[in-house]
Amino acid sequence: MAGCGTGFALHPTATREATTAATSPTPADRPRIPRSVHALRAALALQGAMFGACQAGITALTERLGQPDQAGLVYAAIGVMSAVAGLSMAAVPARVPLATRWRTATAAAFALSLPLLWTDGLVALYAVVTVLGVAYAPHLITVFGLTERAVPPARLAEAMAFATSALVGGKALAIAGTGRLAESYGPAAAFGAASAAAALACAIALTARPTPYVRDAGSTLHARVPPAVPGPGSRPGRS
Repeated sequence: MAGCGTGFALHPTATREATTAATSPTPADRPRIPRSVHALRAALALQGAMFGACQAGITALTERLGQPDQAGLVYAAIGVMSAVAGLSMAAVPARVPLATRWRTATAAAFALSLPLLWTDGLVALYAVVTVLGVAYAPHLITVFGLTERAVPPARLAEAMAFATSALVGGKALAIAGTGRLAESYGPAAAFGAASAAAALACAIALTARPTPYVRDAGSTLHARVPPAVPGPGSRPGRS
């Protein structure tokens, strides 16, 4: 965090951005963030809750099976499959709308989380969570993409910060709450909470209607597009 954050803050592009500050909107006339973005933040918070609940359930189950050292590897299996699925999103045709991807990912997360409720062995746990990882990264990528398209360009950094915080906050709260559930009622209670979070995220995806932000021709986004550079054989004044 210290190294990458400092490098990002001191990157030369920060100086170039500062020179365009005069064209940026002032706080008084900043465009509003659409209300539909709140649904996207809620979806990310619920995915974070699903992360946290699964982590608590995995820890509790591996301890019950007498192999607590396997918890990290089991949880890593989700990450590996999630990364593979995330990279595979590049192959999804552009004609498939983001809203469709969002609903598909949340429905898959809910359906694939249900077998966790009846998982009681280490091999079965590895198998279930590995398959479950397929839904994670596609959901994250899609919701961040919807957020980027729904907010005004002048407030994009703020919107992304809220989105990331929602994900992390949801996970932190879920770990704290479902950890106690797992201690008192067993791993199935934590896994049940994960499925409930996935179900709520799916309900949001099915009912929410985030719409792209309309960027007019005079917006800052268009103003910063550099002019075309003439080719080697072109003449000034001709296209």
